[in-house]
Amino acid sequence: MADKLAPYRAKRDFRRTAEPRGAIGPKAGEGWAGEGGSYLIQRHAATRLHYDFRIEHDGGLKSWAVTKAPSRDPAVKRLAVEVEDHPLAYGTFEGTIPKGDYGGGTVQMWDRGSWKPQEPDVDAALKRGSLKMTLHGERLSGGWALVRLKSDRGKPSKRANWLLIKEKDEHAVPGEGDANMEIDASVATGRTLAQIAEGATESASNGGTKAGRKMTKAPKPTARKKAGGPHAFLPIQLCKTVDHPPSGSGWVHEIKFDGYRIQIASGDGEARLYTRKGLDWTDRFPELARDAASWPEGVMDGEVCALNAEGAPDFSALQMALSEGETGRLAYFAFDLLMEGATDLRDLDLARRKARLQAQVDRVPARARMRLRYVDHFGASGQAVLESACRMDLEGVISKQLDAPYRGGRSAAWVKSKCRGRDEVVIGGWSSQDGRFRSLLVGTMKAGRLRYMGRVGTGFSGALLKTLLPALEGAAAKTSPFEGEGAPSARGVHWLKPTLIAEVEHGGYTEAGALRQAAFKGLREDKTAREVTSAPQPPSKIVSGAKGGRTVVAGVTLSNPDKILWPATDGAPAVTKGELASYYEAAAARILPHVADRPLSIIRAPDGIEGQTFFQRHAAPGAGPRLKLFEIGEGKPYVGVTDVGGLIALGQSGALELHPWGCRPGDPETPDQVTFDLDPDTALDFGAVVEAAHAVRARLEDLGLTPFVKTTGGKGLHVVAPIRSDGRSRVDWDQCKAFAKAGAEAMRRAEPDRFTTTLAKKARGGKIFIDYLRNGRMATAVAPWSPRARPGAGLAMPIAWDQANASLDPRAFTLHDAARLLDGPDPWADFRKAEASLRPALKTLKL
Repeated sequence: MADKLAPYRAKRDFRRTAEPRGAIGPKAGEGWAGEGGSYLIQRHAATRLHYDFRIEHDGGLKSWAVTKAPSRDPAVKRLAVEVEDHPLAYGTFEGTIPKGDYGGGTVQMWDRGSWKPQEPDVDAALKRGSLKMTLHGERLSGGWALVRLKSDRGKPSKRANWLLIKEKDEHAVPGEGDANMEIDASVATGRTLAQIAEGATESASNGGTKAGRKMTKAPKPTARKKAGGPHAFLPIQLCKTVDHPPSGSGWVHEIKFDGYRIQIASGDGEARLYTRKGLDWTDRFPELARDAASWPEGVMDGEVCALNAEGAPDFSALQMALSEGETGRLAYFAFDLLMEGATDLRDLDLARRKARLQAQVDRVPARARMRLRYVDHFGASGQAVLESACRMDLEGVISKQLDAPYRGGRSAAWVKSKCRGRDEVVIGGWSSQDGRFRSLLVGTMKAGRLRYMGRVGTGFSGALLKTLLPALEGAAAKTSPFEGEGAPSARGVHWLKPTLIAEVEHGGYTEAGALRQAAFKGLREDKTAREVTSAPQPPSKIVSGAKGGRTVVAGVTLSNPDKILWPATDGAPAVTKGELASYYEAAAARILPHVADRPLSIIRAPDGIEGQTFFQRHAAPGAGPRLKLFEIGEGKPYVGVTDVGGLIALGQSGALELHPWGCRPGDPETPDQVTFDLDPDTALDFGAVVEAAHAVRARLEDLGLTPFVKTTGGKGLHVVAPIRSDGRSRVDWDQCKAFAKAGAEAMRRAEPDRFTTTLAKKARGGKIFIDYLRNGRMATAVAPWSPRARPGAGLAMPIAWDQANASLDPRAFTLHDAARLLDGPDPWADFRKAEASLRPALKTLKL
């Protein structure tokens, strides 16, 4: 067998170069679980600076010389010239090749990790000229592809030129461009190319020195010297709050950390830690300050956090750490770099600042890095990032424009979206009973007056109260600081001067603008009462001065709220757009579990049901930020919602009916329910439909499922069974549809005079059509609680099985009765808890 490394060895004089001579290692399947292996990129300053991309394959390193740093932007294609295979030992080489030798110049370890092919036969993929792979590196992750260029005659070019391309996935960062060219730091040693060429064992700016010298302990931070030392405080950039992450191109998204915003300036063996207002808090975080004294000179922007047992930021734990002086386990999450040495980076775009920040973090010596974290950003859908953050019980996301400079003050280039309501409030008093603490009374400032927003009665652990009560007693006042409507009485209340700021988590606001379900998270020492002025608008408010009037519902502005969508009929009043939006807001808690984060088909009637009505599946051009877009296939994106604001936005567009896919939230390819639509012949009375629904229920229960029933707003009923959609229970759309069809056909065969599965209306004479076709991919059924675009403003109403009896009148459920219906129990409250695996039923039906 020919020596695969012969070309590699023939080009090098190993008496002069420190490159490893190496040997062929174990082949795939002989120590690497059959596929993939190590992956690395070496930044190589030879005749021209380039990046050597290497993947382990067949006992060696398959290698390409890439002209520029790989970009996470799928639109950027890098030329990659195939070169000779290298030995596996080359995967740890970092140093300088003598000038005049082959490849003479400095080599830096730019990235490393592992890779896996996306198809099993790597040799066939290489021969074909299209290798798709998944990288798990320190800097690059996700799907990538190497595609060989071909000549005009369709044959591979003699130079073996390929293109390295990032695939579109959650690790892609559209718009990143050439930002990675700014990263000049080894992932192995933190050294720059220049420091490697000089022979330094560690970056001199890290507090390290040239090779062979002993490293010394970093000095404890002291007051800034008149000359040298850390930079002074720089004004920080702030966020605007939005209800939904921006969905356009050019935005990236970072996790929002629940801690204290801290700017760290380091240099000349010193460090200073500043709050968002420029207060010096260096002595509040002594361990972090000692670490930062060893960092390269510069100014970082970030957040200090305490982490809970799951590794998530915990603001209450941060408060306790500060009050007890136990700050050694706090972490600093760095998300921007304002100064690099003496160079001001604030005019650079975010992409380049983040690349330099990553290099700066990599240059920090290991002994000073234990509390430092680099915050990467995500180029995936902002809504998807927000949903992931919410599932992990994080606070939310910060969305930033990738091409924007850093500017002090509040800017639309940075916006924040929160999972659950999170706000700062001013504490105006506290209540007690029998000598025991009960709750805080809180508000926000408006025109210099403290406006009451309700009580905060949960979130107070015994440990928190030990620090909270002394602070409350220290701010005692004789009179109430609250003014205006709704101010509380003095009974059982201890009044305070409006100086203490609390951070609270809440479930939104009432009609009057008071907090719902507020829980205490901690006191904020980095803000003043004057800053806490963001009192929310009540959910519905008429805004005067606009033609025809404008209404704000759940933060969404409605145009022409008085437009009639359902005209008056049979003595019932007309229903306007404003009233539809108010219904969506009131019913959101019941609608969203069945429509949120799923593609929707909607029936729109912008001019009401007597105007043009049309069916819409795809997002309209210029879809607002409150709507979620689903990229399914190569066509136009599908429309969806994730929150009450999305429902209101649909109402603003005249969406009178909501028809979701029956899929798992966030996963259009996985069904999570089975629906049987019972559509009777017009000659049948409704009692026959009710009896049919109970027959379907019995059949599904025999198969191990738990069915639910709802009216459709018309003459039929839907019987719906939730199915488990994870792990081994997962089924695909074909299996779901096959089950529904088999079940419907079995009922037709058992009672042919009662049921039909033929779609044509002429086949229904005196029968009930069991429609199983609503269980395929892209098929939909009207959502529970959805209005119908029909006279009378009916609702598709979920009901209990004991309501499905001879006296059931489906016309009794309308938008006019919404307040009464919503005030009662939700018959489908346990819908998701009742899900069961469909696989046993498929086995029973031999599908």
